[in-house]
Amino acid sequence: MDVVKVPGSNRKHKVRMYALSTCIWCKRTKQFLKDNNIEYEYVDVDLANREDYEQIRQEILSRGGSLSFPVIIIDDNKLINGFRENDLREALEI
Repeated sequence: MDVVKVPGSNRKHKVRMYALSTCIWCKRTKQFLKDNNIEYEYVDVDLANREDYEQIRQEILSRGGSLSFPVIIIDDNKLINGFRENDLREALEI
């Protein structure tokens, strides 16, 4: 699985995002994280191979999420579906 790590000075939380390479909301979420100096990693799900896609799919569904993107997982315990700025601010304490 191709995981891209984006550096940032705010490393208070572990942030992983599952995105689509062509999704405007995914791009907005990446920009939001960058603008707030949040270190995060992401996977462009539409570019993943079939095996990795199945693994990602199972992870999202097992956490109660849906397959609408972006999917942001914070500290391995909070899942946010979609670009929800207020929810992200609260979860990331910014």
